This record gives sequence, structure tokens and C-alpha cells, in this order.
Amino acid sequence: MLVDVLLILAGIGLLTLGGEAVVRGALAAAKRLGVSPLLAGLVIVGFGTSAPELVVSVDAALNQQPDIAIGNVVGSNIGNILLILGLCALISPLATRRSALMRDGMTVILASLLFLLLVWGSALARTDAVILLGGLAVYLVLAYRTESRAHSPAAQVHAQEAEELSLLPRSIPAVVMALVLGLVCLVVGSRLLLRGAVDLSAQLGIPEAVIGLTLVAVGTSLPELAVSVIAAIRRHADVAVGNILGSNIFNLLGILGVSALLQPLPVHARVLAFDQWVMLASAGLLMLFLYTGMRLSRLEGGVLLTAYIAYLVASFTVFA
Repeated sequence: MLVDVLLILAGIGLLTLGGEAVVRGALAAAKRLGVSPLLAGLVIVGFGTSAPELVVSVDAALNQQPDIAIGNVVGSNIGNILLILGLCALISPLATRRSALMRDGMTVILASLLFLLLVWGSALARTDAVILLGGLAVYLVLAYRTESRAHSPAAQVHAQEAEELSLLPRSIPAVVMALVLGLVCLVVGSRLLLRGAVDLSAQLGIPEAVIGLTLVAVGTSLPELAVSVIAAIRRHADVAVGNILGSNIFNLLGILGVSALLQPLPVHARVLAFDQWVMLASAGLLMLFLYTGMRLSRLEGGVLLTAYIAYLVASFTVFA
């Protein structure tokens, strides 16, 4: 069991390091190519912070481990809102602007509802994957067009996401090295995490779905945690909230889309009965907090964290 724990910790560490390297390398390359901060924040930071989830879910899907592939995404979306934003709000209350986040917030709600609809038949087929990826493409095109034309507050949020990360590699060899090493760390870290998680679940008698929804999901969400906590400390509330909303959109539409396109994914019964509803309720609760008081207070952050603790307790007891 100790070996499995060490494998999991090493995998999480490599995934975090790899995700950071890929994001910073891609941002540096984008700057050299003259890519706008808006597009860099919208696409590179959005995809980059979700890189660990992408690699782990794709790896799990290809290795016939659908419970981890789907559990990783659903659990990450729950943890992003309840755990990460709850923690960020405790560090600093997160004020936000309705105009900047209405589209992304509603997209998270709609993407969650789309997931519920597509898994109604207890599986994600390749046709479902095409629908998810099509939804992501539509979101990216509409977001970029509306923001680049109107110079909206939402555009400033995505541009600030790209500027939030410092210490980018400057030379071309450094950029290439960051990208290559980042991808290697992601692949190796994914293999170590999956091996440790699967073996640990077997030894403890815990279903792989539970491990994927909790341990794996939290481990792959560390890049989002880092970006959001840094933004909260710097009082960049819009970046903290926007980073999480963008990550949840990429997780549901992009990561599940790619994973199911490569390998159709049956959905575990407990995800259908419990976790998907927690994911939808979490998004709804966040929107309620944000669009009523236009801020996420420390009290509301405490409510989110308490809800996540209750979710973990239920995951390992009632729904284990």
C-alpha cells in the first residue's frame, strides 16, 4: 500500500509540474507568435490548466478504465467549485461582474445539463463525443468573436488569466524544452497516478469510480488550484472565478469529448444516481451566490467548503 501511495504522490507531482510547464511554454510561444492575450487566456490557459485531467482521462479511457475517466472529470468539476473557490473565497472575498461571467457561468450550467442528457442511456458514445466537442467549438468561436469585437469585461478576464503567470521561458530552445518536458511529465505522471490509484482501490476494496471522483480528481485539479489561489491572493477575483468556470467548461465538453471519441465510456451507476447531480447543484449554487450579491463572501466560501466535506463523507460511506 505504501508503494501505491508513493506512486500516487509522484504521479500528482509530475502532473502538476507538467501542466505548469505546458502552460508556460505555450504562453511564451503565443507571445512570440503575436497571439493576443485574449486568445491565449481563453484557449491556452483554459486547455493548459486542464491538461492533467485530459491526459489522465484519455489514458484511463484507452486502458478500459471508464470509471476513472468519467469520475476524474465529474469529480474535478465538483472540487473546482466547492473546494477551490471555497478556499479562494476564504483567502479573499471574490467580487465579480455580471457582464464578465454571465456567459461562462451559464455555459457551465448548460454543459452540465448536456452531460446529464447524454448519459441518460448510461454511456457516452462516439456520437455523444462529437456533440460535446461541437459544443466546445461553438463556445470558443462565440466567446472570441464577441469579446474581440466588443472589448467586453469578459475579454479582460481571459486576458488577465494569460498575464497571471510569470517567469515564462524567453528563448526558443527554452520554450521547446518546456513543452517537451511538460508533455513527458504529463504522460509519465498519468501512468503513475493511474497505477497507484487502481492498485490502492483494489487493496482497500473501494470502487475505481470513488477513487476517480475524489483522489484522482483532486490531484489533477492542482493547476487550477494554483492559478486561482494566486489570483485570490493578488485580489484578482475575476481571474480566480473565470479560471474555474473555464476549466469546468473544458473538462465537460473537451476532455470527455476527446475521451469518449477515442473509447466509448459506460457511466457508473453511482455517477448517475449521485455525483452528476452534485456537479449540477454545485454549479447552480455558485451562480446563485455570484449573481445575487455579485460576490463570493467568506461565509459563502465556508458553505462551499462544508458542502465539499459533506460530499467526501457521503462518497466514502453512503455511496461507496
